[in-house]
Amino acid sequence: MSPGSSIPPNLGAPRSQATERLVEALRARMARWEGSRRPPGDTPVSTGSQAIDALLPGRGFRRGTLVEWLTAGEGGGAESLALVAAREACREGGALVILDRHREFYPPEAIRQGIEPEGLIVVQAASQADNLWALDQALRCPAVAAALAWPEKLDPKTFRRMQLAVEQGGGLGLLVRPEQVRHEPSWADVRLWVRPLPSAEPGTGRRLSVELLRSRQGGGGGSVEVEFEDESHAVHLAPPRARPADPRRAAGA
Repeated sequence: MSPGSSIPPNLGAPRSQATERLVEALRARMARWEGSRRPPGDTPVSTGSQAIDALLPGRGFRRGTLVEWLTAGEGGGAESLALVAAREACREGGALVILDRHREFYPPEAIRQGIEPEGLIVVQAASQADNLWALDQALRCPAVAAALAWPEKLDPKTFRRMQLAVEQGGGLGLLVRPEQVRHEPSWADVRLWVRPLPSAEPGTGRRLSVELLRSRQGGGGGSVEVEFEDESHAVHLAPPRARPADPRRAAGA
């Protein structure tokens, strides 16, 4: 299997056979990462942006936790920021597992962002149940530095199971979810709400509002505006918006 390739279950096989094939494929890809050096669990993972890090009580994400990125939909910016955080989690070893249930993930984009292709595993599960099972297994695996998924619905029991799984594995669980769930209970350590904003000037990066809705480490909320550069994949603090001119002053009043 080539680096960065997908792992689709055999859709024509019975459910049990498809699951077994997925298990073996995942085990084979992850086995080589079991000995990867990983930083201590109390070493925070940067979001990839100093501005967003400053929102968090720990100046980054705690390893062994879930992070929710809430978004208005495709192109909202949450997926881009989550992938940057995944890159940071993998810097010192470990694989990145992408749970590509809807077959919309584009591996070359992740590689352009700095994800090592040999450490990229894309899982295309045959059903929602298999997708959640694969996410659970990825989160439990100590060889996985980060797992990125798009679960639209998570019942409390499943959500709690995911939290226990990532605690066991010691990596990061990055969940991109619709903003409509922001009023639902969450087992995530951090919940961030990402919204696109009009750019200050033509030709600048995508301007995004990132709001901290909750953190289990305490601390207040807060928000920050950042710019995401599509070419360099850098995330930096957005410059202040220019204030509109006072029409009275312009008229010489």
